[in-house]
Formats: sequence, structure tokens, C-alpha cells
Amino acid sequence: MNLRLLCFVFVILSFNVFSQGLFETATADSEKTDETADISIGGYGRGIAYGGAEDYDYSSVFGEISLQTRLSRGSTFFYADLRVREGMFFNKRKTVVDLKEAYAAYRSPNFSFFVGNQVVAWGRTDGYNPTDNITPYDYFLLTPDFDDQRMSSFLLRSRVSITDNSEIDLVFIPVFRQSNYRYDLFQMGSEARFNQPSMPDTEFKNGSFGARLNFNYPVAGFSFSYFHGYDPFYGFRVENIQFFPVVRIDYLPDFYKKHTIGADFELPLQNSVFRAEIAYNNTSDYHKNMHIPNPDLYYVAGVEKSIFNIIAIMQYVGKYTIDYKTIVEPVAPESDDQAAQMEYGKKLINYQSELFNRRIFSQQEKTNHAIMISLNRQFAYETVNAELTAYYNITSEEYLVRPAVLWRLTDQLSASLGAHFMFGPDDSIYNYAAKIFNGVFIGFKSEF
Repeated sequence: MNLRLLCFVFVILSFNVFSQGLFETATADSEKTDETADISIGGYGRGIAYGGAEDYDYSSVFGEISLQTRLSRGSTFFYADLRVREGMFFNKRKTVVDLKEAYAAYRSPNFSFFVGNQVVAWGRTDGYNPTDNITPYDYFLLTPDFDDQRMSSFLLRSRVSITDNSEIDLVFIPVFRQSNYRYDLFQMGSEARFNQPSMPDTEFKNGSFGARLNFNYPVAGFSFSYFHGYDPFYGFRVENIQFFPVVRIDYLPDFYKKHTIGADFELPLQNSVFRAEIAYNNTSDYHKNMHIPNPDLYYVAGVEKSIFNIIAIMQYVGKYTIDYKTIVEPVAPESDDQAAQMEYGKKLINYQSELFNRRIFSQQEKTNHAIMISLNRQFAYETVNAELTAYYNITSEEYLVRPAVLWRLTDQLSASLGAHFMFGPDDSIYNYAAKIFNGVFIGFKSEF
């Protein structure tokens, strides 16, 4: 089914289902069907300092204000979250105006339709979500809350109830928005330079489409999903290599399309909850382009359990690379011939660059295995929340440790303190990232 036909189906379903019931709305806790206007204005102000990495004494030091507005009246709904932050970000002073979300919606007991900048999160597992392909991330926005990294995209979204316990969620993304992944901050040698990416043309054929059939029952929840379009995450390719008068390698971050078929489920059992998620990602032209990953199976399985008032989450994260082929390091020529040496140099640069892309996509081996453990406990009448997250990649021997404490001083005022440490072998992703991300963070937040 091509994208035009998928969008046609999206429109037909959106405007011909008023006789059905709505399972739940995208962002509201309850429906309002009367004509009484419900308007709320809130937000927060906060200051955050994050630093201590090898390359940056202060990776991020900034103040931020958020203004959130919500309006609901009858079938009309509106939500906006405007954030402004100013400070130092990786040794550059910036003022960032971030329209986190802004959308209007029609909601009724039968049907909901949303248009505007929205954040959509799919999947049921914690931290690692193989089916979460709609939302881009700003991986370089460093705060105590990982949810701050979620970025909105302009969406046309429809949620339609099938029964009281099931719904279909349809999303169309007309304009692609990529995640923020700062390859230019990775110290890959003085001769390497990352150019600005060339964005896909703003054309109908470059839009993305997603559909999710979701079921929520008291005994279990599960869903099936499909995505076609550009992946917000991306690799890079070699754009140009020059040897004279100095060696310089121009890299270009680049994007790729994929088809994803996914499923997830959640099963509560006594004081435990079992969750699992799997996605099959299908790509093309991956043998000819280093920035395109191979097709793969990406899967996560875990359990959440309460142990001595500690909420413990234990997960296995795996990936199986389809059509995997080992790339062979080129052999240096025995001759001192300049042309032969230059040809070897090009092959070596392409080999190292392709290997780095494989590490980015966790495809450096045919199978990739990792484990994640998260511990969370509340103290002092639930005013203090302590958590510890640890991740270890068995395949690449990379690991991460992140302790954090949130202290709610009053109902509106909170303080946070924590640390983030990544480690890995030489030339691993974590080894490069540690020089940017490792360190301690502190935050102070006042809500209104």
C-alpha cells in the first residue's frame, strides 16, 4: 500500500466514524461534552546546571520558563506549551524559543481529531521502545527529566474507538522533523568535519504515516502498529575526502525511509507487571549506503516488581540484524606509490565510517544484547524520590550509571540532584559520548 492510499484511508476513517465510541483522548484525562468553558494556565520556571565532562566543564547551564495553556469547551480542545530557555549549551550562549506543543482538536464521545505540533509516544516498555517511531528526540538537551528530550512534530492525528476497550490511532506527518544528534560534538579527529544535513524535500511523497491498533483490558493490554516514512534517528555518510594541501573528511548526516511492523503487550500479575515490545524494521539500499541500517528485529522484554517498597524494573534489550555481513578492514599496500596510498586511505576512511554507523544502530554484530535495571523508592512521606538506573551492553561492553534524587520541598517547589556516567572501550559510542555527557546535574524548579 503506497503512502497516498494510506492517507486516503486515514481521511475516510477520520470522518466516517461518528457512530463509534472514543476509548480515550490523546492528552486529556477526561472528556468534556458540555458547553462550559474550562480554561487553565500554568507552567514553571527552573534553573539547571549540568557539567563535569572531559570536553566541557559545563555542558549545559540555563534558565527556562514554560507557559502551558489548556482550553476545553464542548467538542473544542486546545493545548499549548511554550518554553524559552537561555544559557550556555556546549560553550555557546543561546536563547532558545521552543514550541513544545501547540494543537487544536475536535473531541466527542465518538471521535477525536488533532491538528498541530504534538508529541506522540507509542509502546509500553520503559526507556527503550522499538515501536516509538513518531517522536523525534533532542538527545543533547540535558535535564534531570528524560521526557524533556521529546520533540513535537506537526501531525494530523485521529483516534477512533472500536469498542469500549479498543481503539485505532492514525497519524500523518506531512513535514519531516529529525532528532537532534550532534555528530559535530564527537571528537573524531581534527580532519573530520560535519556539514549541515540535507533535509528531504517538503513533498507529499516524503510524508510519514503511522497506525496503531490498541487494546486495553483489565487483565492485559496490547497493540499492533505500522509505520512508513523517514526515521527521526539517522546516521551519516562520507561526502568528500581530500588529501591536499591537508587531509579533510567532509561528513553529511543523512536520512532514510523504513517500514516498521510492531507489537507490544503489558500483563499485570499480582505485584508484578510484565511488558514486552518487538518491531521489524525494513530498509532498502543499505548495502550501498553506510548511513542506512540493515533490516532488523528490535525487541525488549522486562518485568516491573515491588521489592521492599522499591519499584524495580529489569529489562532485556536485544537486536537481530538481518542480512548481516562482516566488513573487512582494508590492507595497506606494500608499495609507496602515492596513488595506491591515497586509494588505501579512502578505503580506510570508508571502513571506519561504516563501522561507526553500525555502532550507532547497534548493528556492529549480528546480534546485540543488553540489560537495564532501574530502582525507584520514595522517602519522607513521598516528598523524596531516589532512583538508580544502570545499563550494560553485553555485546559492545558499554555501560551507563545514573543516580538521581528529587526532593519536593513544597507542592510547587522541587530540587533535583544526580549524575550521569557512561563508559566503553576505545572507539565505542559511549567512549565518545562520555566526553560530552558525563558529569553531575542539579536543578531547581518552581511550578505555578
